Amino acid sequence: MYYLSDSEVDKLEAKAAEIRQSVIEMLVAAGSGHTAGPLGMADIFTLLYFSVLRQDPKNPDWPERDRLVLSNGHICPVLYATLAHRGYFDTTELLTLRKFGSRLQGHPHRGSLPGIETSSGPLGSGLSQAVGMAMGLRMDNPYTSQYVYCLMSDGELQEGQSWEAAMLAGKERLHNLIVIVDRNAIQIDGYTEDVMPLEPLREKFESWNFDVQEIDGHNIRMVADAIGKAQAVYSQPSVIIAHTIPGKGVDIFERDFHWHGNPPGKGPENRVKKGDQAKEALRKLRTLSGSLTNSEDK
Repeated sequence: MYYLSDSEVDKLEAKAAEIRQSVIEMLVAAGSGHTAGPLGMADIFTLLYFSVLRQDPKNPDWPERDRLVLSNGHICPVLYATLAHRGYFDTTELLTLRKFGSRLQGHPHRGSLPGIETSSGPLGSGLSQAVGMAMGLRMDNPYTSQYVYCLMSDGELQEGQSWEAAMLAGKERLHNLIVIVDRNAIQIDGYTEDVMPLEPLREKFESWNFDVQEIDGHNIRMVADAIGKAQAVYSQPSVIIAHTIPGKGVDIFERDFHWHGNPPGKGPENRVKKGDQAKEALRKLRTLSGSLTNSEDK
């Protein structure tokens, strides 16, 4: 398992707050895009790219790298922001999100940016891609220590292809496949358990021969421990069901499915008027970032 000191956790939390600010700034500049999922997954992306992944931003196609597959491509603002903060490209490019001619498309496109492993958009296909990658790495080296991380939404588990891929991964005992499910319980039309219930989710994955852990997706130390435990499993694939808060960090967005696909300025006005939503979100995130930075300096 990964050991993180208190100072390392503080730094990661402060970086996640910066990444959340970048996400809001990107969405406001674009005038479109998804808010809830990117904010909810910022802690996990930060941990992966700043502590866990075997990678080289200066050589993004390094053959010995780990792979990260983003299956729910609509939360790509957090992927783009994390890649930029990690040094894959300049952060100034983030404000070109979704603009004509931009490399930062509304869904990730392999080849458009360094560090993007797959093209994604149609929900439910990412796990199949990740299974293929994990099988390929294992064919090259049965004892491979290269991991494929597949990040998925809970809503896309309503797609049958996801379960076909899970069945194959379990059958092949892909020890180098680690799936992280963003269990935020929302999707564009409402709450997952109202639209198409997923529970009992743990038992479903266990039935396909997955090692399963359930964690708080905002507890960076807990996420790190879970990834370390998953890497120690050598006879089956692993899934980490990460319970997250959609819109995390901005209380006017949190847990409200209406923010799934709306950017600040176009969301519901039940708490803040559209014209003030971006300003209020950035104010809250900057306040959070400042408090985390001050805590880190003590």
